[in-house]
Amino acid sequence: MARLIAMYKKPADAAAFDRYYFAKHVPLAKKFPGLKAYDVSHGPIVTPDGLAPYHLIATLTFDSVDAIQAALSSEQGQAIVADLANFAAAGADVYIVDTKSL
Repeated sequence: MARLIAMYKKPADAAAFDRYYFAKHVPLAKKFPGLKAYDVSHGPIVTPDGLAPYHLIATLTFDSVDAIQAALSSEQGQAIVADLANFAAAGADVYIVDTKSL
């Protein structure tokens, strides 16, 4: 398995972010080719030292890193990435990781 992790920085208007994210972006992102699972954080994001600078973390699961790269380069994937400009003005850190169960 592999995961795409999007860590959205705290927006100026959290309510507006949430409205757009859940009403528009999630339905769009669920159309990623090869997507196996889509999870989002719920509630405050904390570190051992206190609050993190993130508002929301999304974890999208695919079969492999190659599947993530193919999804991102697809027409649908490009539309999903372009949609970030519509709600993530504060920025997002995006990571792609290969995983294994222990």
